[in-house]
Amino acid sequence: MTSAATDPTLPRRRAFDADRLFIAACVILPFLGLLLFFAYPMVIVFLRSITQGDGSYGFGNYAEVLATRGFWRATSHSLLMTAATTVISVAGGFIVAMGLYRCSLPGKWLIRSAILLPLLAPSLVQGLGLIFLLGRNGIISRMLGIEIEIYGFWGLLIANTFYALPQAVMIIGAALMLLDARIYEAAEVMGTRPLRQFRDLTLPAAKFGILSATFVVFTITITDFGNAAVIGGDYSVLATEIYRQVVGRRNFNMGAVIGIILLLPTVLSYYIERQASRRMRGGKSTDIQPFRPVFLAIRDIPVGVLCFLISAASAAVIFTVVYASFVKLWPYNFTLTLKNYTITLAGGYSSLWITIYVSVFAAVFGTVGVFALGIGLRRAPAMIARPLQVLAAMPAAVPGMVLGLAYILTFNSPATPLYLLYGTATLIIVVNFYHYHTQAFLTIQTGFQQFPEALEEAATSLGAGRARIARNVIAPFMMPMLVSVLFFLFMRSMVTLSAVIFLTTPDLSVAAVTIMRLDDSGRTAQAAAFSTCVMAIVAVSLLLMRGILSALRARAAQ
Repeated sequence: MTSAATDPTLPRRRAFDADRLFIAACVILPFLGLLLFFAYPMVIVFLRSITQGDGSYGFGNYAEVLATRGFWRATSHSLLMTAATTVISVAGGFIVAMGLYRCSLPGKWLIRSAILLPLLAPSLVQGLGLIFLLGRNGIISRMLGIEIEIYGFWGLLIANTFYALPQAVMIIGAALMLLDARIYEAAEVMGTRPLRQFRDLTLPAAKFGILSATFVVFTITITDFGNAAVIGGDYSVLATEIYRQVVGRRNFNMGAVIGIILLLPTVLSYYIERQASRRMRGGKSTDIQPFRPVFLAIRDIPVGVLCFLISAASAAVIFTVVYASFVKLWPYNFTLTLKNYTITLAGGYSSLWITIYVSVFAAVFGTVGVFALGIGLRRAPAMIARPLQVLAAMPAAVPGMVLGLAYILTFNSPATPLYLLYGTATLIIVVNFYHYHTQAFLTIQTGFQQFPEALEEAATSLGAGRARIARNVIAPFMMPMLVSVLFFLFMRSMVTLSAVIFLTTPDLSVAAVTIMRLDDSGRTAQAAAFSTCVMAIVAVSLLLMRGILSALRARAAQ
């Protein structure tokens, strides 16, 4: 009889079994998470939308909603607002991206920093800033001696534009970075004029980036709740209509109907955006010579002026909120004070600490989760990997407010054990992660595509198991991606509002909801103070992320 010590096949079989168990865990656990915390709640919200008053299933709720003037008014408002915001944001984003990547301008870092400021804050901060500037007691309104009606369409349009602009700049900028300098050098040699280069080279190459930015901005705008809640006034949109049905009327079924209807344009927009992104990546060459622009007055001066005006306006809105948080009585007494930071309403700063706690856990567990899923998909059979990849990419198509509504309908039912999660920080951690799951997953997948197979083959030949390879080989190589995902999840969890608005309780709230409640109660200066605290934390996180990434790049270069 052969003993375990002398049989060379037994250790290999145990290692093989351990590898299979590890890969299975990396596939099954993330799949169960997606099933339980994404697919199942979305099924529930659809079922509630077709649940009629007598408990039977049918489309009576849809007929009732479609027959109301309020729904069509909110829908027309949403579509008009979204179309206007998309046109302005994409046009402005294209101008700024051209200035950053195709023009020779001084102070590009300043333009880039100013444009990205709205990403540090909840969306409703744009509305707050505009109220301080252009509201009835706004500093600009008083300086001009006129009363500007900022609440409604125009205020919401400006707020949404500033909030969506950074996304447009980043997406279009990524497309412009893919243009090879040698093409322009050849055009110069052939005597092609700058205007024709722009028309025949730049625009065609950037078209998929522009298309992708268009549908990203469309989705952001039509689903945003924060700005509409603060500065929308009587200008109802679909997001505020869902909130009114659920919170104001406690009519969850009608809220579910509007949520499902809101899904239709966002899913279509997401699909088109994904196709445009694939086309843009498909045209990417690995041998691109970076374009180094030479100063051209007829191009750079007008583009530079527009870039600085747009970035200055964007920064002014954010910095006005920060400044107002230190002012004694806006706009009558500009004495600097810290009294606005003494907040007792809505639990004081407890919601800020809860938000930090929630964001840290969402970031850590979320990063581990998408990394494990990426490991599993590398070794899973295609018949399993492909459907799971589709499922993992689907949360981006669901508006945060619809996902939050799905969670309250799913987890606020005492008939299910999932009820134990309702009203806990755990559920807010989960919804934050799955709200931004797609972006984190796609970032990790990009890292795996860059990972050289030779490293894994070498580790395998040395006898390392899958778990050890993941820990000691793949994770160090992908550390910049992992760090980016970690901080992305943290920063987005710090500022999200729509996904958590239905999940907070009197004893458990988050920072963005507290800011909204402070503004609703007329404590606008305290709302500005709370917003400043959130922005400071996110800004420090961003600087920390950049420091860590710089250190990782420096170590890799050694």
